[in-house]
Parts: sequence; structure tokens; C-alpha cells
Amino acid sequence: MTEKEKMLSGLMYQAWDAELLAERQKAKELCHQLNHLSPSQPETRQALISELLGQESDACLESPFNCDYGYNIKAGKGFYTNHGCTILDCAPIHIGDNCLLAPGVVIATAGHPLDPVERASGEEFAKSITIGNDVWFGANVTVCPGVTIGDNVVVGAGSVVNKDLPSNTVCVGSPAKPIKEIPPKQ
Repeated sequence: MTEKEKMLSGLMYQAWDAELLAERQKAKELCHQLNHLSPSQPETRQALISELLGQESDACLESPFNCDYGYNIKAGKGFYTNHGCTILDCAPIHIGDNCLLAPGVVIATAGHPLDPVERASGEEFAKSITIGNDVWFGANVTVCPGVTIGDNVVVGAGSVVNKDLPSNTVCVGSPAKPIKEIPPKQ
């Protein structure tokens, strides 16, 4: 099994493997181009976004935007990230339709062993993240590996999401917890 196959299947893997390193380098080059492109070139920006994500996309990624691979980000229609978004997509990230990310949001599928000897070996892991439809993250929200966020969820600024969040809720804190219900869409 290759290191990429291990990564995508949730097993421990070596991130400095030549194949993974080359793929991250390609994504970083595309992010660099996107982040240095004039906002007056929307067609070129959109082409770069589609190339980065590996699919036709109407996503709007405000600069600066950074990610590890790009191809593991599966964004629905109307996906918007404000300035300073970082997505560590070592595992698949599924983002529903009409999701909005405020400035400084971090979505990270990557993690490292707690044991210092294992951590020093360079091994890491990745766990998939799922974000439902009509979700809004306030500024500086951090989403940790392996969580699922339901539909119609608002996560307050500065919150850390380390556990699943139910649909139709406002969630805040570190760790983020539901504090209010939102009526479902009619």
C-alpha cells in the first residue's frame, strides 16, 4: 500500500513520501498563483480554483487561501471562503451547498500521534470531515479531524469544533457546543 493510499484510508502514513510531497507542492504552486492574481481577473481565478479542486467549481476563495492537496476538497454550489482560510485536506472534506467561511477559518483533517516517539518518526493520520448544507463559520473557527457538522449550522467566531454538531443549531465555544436551535428551512 502506498503512503497516499494509507493517507486516504485513514491509516498512519509518512507525509514526506515523494508522491505526497510532489502533490502538495503542486497545490502550493496553484495557491501561490491564486493568491497573487489580481481580483480583476475573475475568469483566470475561477480556472485556477477549478484546477486546484480537481473539478469544475463556482467556489469563491478569497486570497490568501491555502490547502495541502486541493483534490480532497469536495465543495458544493455557492461555497465561499473569506480571506485567510487554510484547509488541510489530507483526507476527504465534503462541504455542502451554500457554505460560508469567515476570515481565518482552519479546517484540518491532519493529526499527529500523542506519543512523542511516534510523532518524531514522521507518521501522521488524517480523518475525513463532512460539513452539511447552509453552514456558516464565524471568524477564526477551527474544525478538527473526523467531525461531521449537520445542515443549517452556525458556528460562532473563535470556536473549536472537535466533535460532531447537530443540524439546525448555533454552536459556540472551545469545544463548540449547541446553544440555540435554528428552525429548519421551509
